[in-house]
Amino acid sequence: MASFVTEFKHLEIQLEEIILATNNFDESKVIGGGGFGKVYAGELSHSQSGEKSLVAIKRLDRKHGQGDPEFFKEIRMLSCYRHENLISLLGFCSQGGEMILIYEYAFRGSLDRYLSSTELTWMQRLRICIDAAKGLRFLHDPNGTQQRVLHCDIKSANILLDKNMTAKVSDFGLSKMGPANQQYSLLITNAVGTPGYCDPLYMQTYSLTKESDVYSFGVVLFEVMCGRLCAENSNGRFNVYVPLWRKSYEENKLDDIILQNLRKQMDPSSLKTFSDIASQCLRYAREERPTMSRIVEELEIALESQKFPDLRLEVLTKYEDILMVADPLLIYKTGNQLKELLAKGLIIDESKKVQLQVFEEYQEIVKVASQSLFYTSLDKLKEILSKGIHMKDYKTWFSLNMKGEHCIMISIEDCLLPNEDYTARYEPYYLSRFQAGLYQTNNRGFKTHVKAQLLSPSITYTVNLVFFASSFGNQAYVDIKYRLTGEPTTYTVYLATHRREDGLYTAELFQFTSDGSIVDLEIIFENFVTNINGVEGILFQPLENLEDQVLVDDKVDDTQPISDSDPDTYWEQKLPNDLEEILKLSKHSVEGKTKKELYSILRKGFLIDNDQQWFTIDNNGKKCQMLSARATWVIDDNNSESLPKLWVIDDNNSDDNNSDDNNSDDNNSDDNNSDDNNSDDNNSTWMFLPKLRFFFYFSS
Repeated sequence: MASFVTEFKHLEIQLEEIILATNNFDESKVIGGGGFGKVYAGELSHSQSGEKSLVAIKRLDRKHGQGDPEFFKEIRMLSCYRHENLISLLGFCSQGGEMILIYEYAFRGSLDRYLSSTELTWMQRLRICIDAAKGLRFLHDPNGTQQRVLHCDIKSANILLDKNMTAKVSDFGLSKMGPANQQYSLLITNAVGTPGYCDPLYMQTYSLTKESDVYSFGVVLFEVMCGRLCAENSNGRFNVYVPLWRKSYEENKLDDIILQNLRKQMDPSSLKTFSDIASQCLRYAREERPTMSRIVEELEIALESQKFPDLRLEVLTKYEDILMVADPLLIYKTGNQLKELLAKGLIIDESKKVQLQVFEEYQEIVKVASQSLFYTSLDKLKEILSKGIHMKDYKTWFSLNMKGEHCIMISIEDCLLPNEDYTARYEPYYLSRFQAGLYQTNNRGFKTHVKAQLLSPSITYTVNLVFFASSFGNQAYVDIKYRLTGEPTTYTVYLATHRREDGLYTAELFQFTSDGSIVDLEIIFENFVTNINGVEGILFQPLENLEDQVLVDDKVDDTQPISDSDPDTYWEQKLPNDLEEILKLSKHSVEGKTKKELYSILRKGFLIDNDQQWFTIDNNGKKCQMLSARATWVIDDNNSESLPKLWVIDDNNSDDNNSDDNNSDDNNSDDNNSDDNNSDDNNSTWMFLPKLRFFFYFSS
């Protein structure tokens, strides 16, 4: 023991420090436990950090069979085997009769706590399984001359999750070691595990092999899919569900056992690949069980099918005609496998040969697509592009709108600039188009460098932030402040006006007219006041034509009906007479804007008067204005001040006439009251809400 302590002296932590960090092992510090003892949370300095950090402190209990061999084995093993999917050992203590291990802190706890959670998506579950499989693969097939390790106690409780939901295999107290270069499985006797997870052959042979770990991992895979533990005590009986799960798979009745809320998220191909490999892990004969390397490969295929289901459907939908001319027929599971097959070339059946062509307009798009595009006609190609494709290593999403104009969505992962003070963190979102998911801002500002190519020329584009917010309406209040590099003005967006089918919101930042060249922008977002729960990316979307936005019940007073063939005249009649004066008060750049674009700005509204007033026009071209609480007086029992005047608002779009009315309102409160009482006569309505401390003017 003395030589061991000397060898690992750099990992030793004094008992006094541990007692201080745990308040003398106070129960309030306990975060877990089991037959080995208890696990405490505390802050300690250790070999991998000069400063104190939160760690997990595992105090082994000799009364439950944990002794020196298991203790020193775990220290030796974890200090030698380092992998991103294995829990890291930070230190140990063997003073005062104690056996204490200090690990990196798994902020999210163990996987078994999340099995039944409806908030853990299928995409997240796949990534967790892949992480754990990679950790176990490293133990079974280590690099170099290190010995192979059999974990011997794989279960969901021993798979821990860090703050980024990265899975890490833990608890090596029962692990066994053997030669890494041995071709066949290493047999280990006198080992134990956890009921429900144990290899059934162990009870016959009293030995475990690396295939025994595979069996246990297969049980974990079924737990992840079914949303429950493999065994439980019920009414005094210990029930194991593994036989039922195997039977349901063999009878093609997985819907009977899959977690109900999880089933609707699953892509059929992803589920089949996942359940197939999970079932193979549970085969009785050890030689029929897959290796951990193959398990990793199959799980990654399941993940790819879940992320990009359009690739899986290629042969059955858009590309069936092309692939059917191959002789022999191409067989593949994923889009990447198909791409590899086509790269090697294929033989065409002469009787089924078709003429393929790349249309000049879309040559560059087809060239930079992340997945292979197969089509037999221009209409087929447009159909593919209208549904959308990935570009730039799956970090850009390209699609065509109904008019054939190009829409570009850039992943925040691709355009986010590094921040020395904050490490970028992403959370998976099962409807996201990008693998990274949503960037977690934590209400911090961030910088982006956006380069958009393949935009349609001579088209006005809106630049939008796409994000997730805790809101349930079609619109969401936001307070997004941003500026463009090189410009001193800070702009503010208060309303996300559109909620997409995937549940994400879009907030328009600004507009520009594309000349077809690459757009290179640096956008700086300031700290968010409101809670934006994740950013997916930057969307370049063609501005909708205003005639497409007209509601059926829109009417224009005092004008003759305008035919649909002459929409420009229709919208021009709604523009205020003092348009130029109004736009001078806006922060928007109006240079080069068409009248339709100016009308769009007025309809959406903008801040004026040092951001204290909001100005817009309604469907009929009437001016509307809202004052912030700071710009108004609050009238209550203790305040009888007159209301402040509104800036140049009338019903005839005439500033001169209205300014006189406003002056009279200010000079005479009785006149003001008279105006309110006779609002029906001049077709205007005033509303004051003292409780909300806002003052509104509605023009009708």
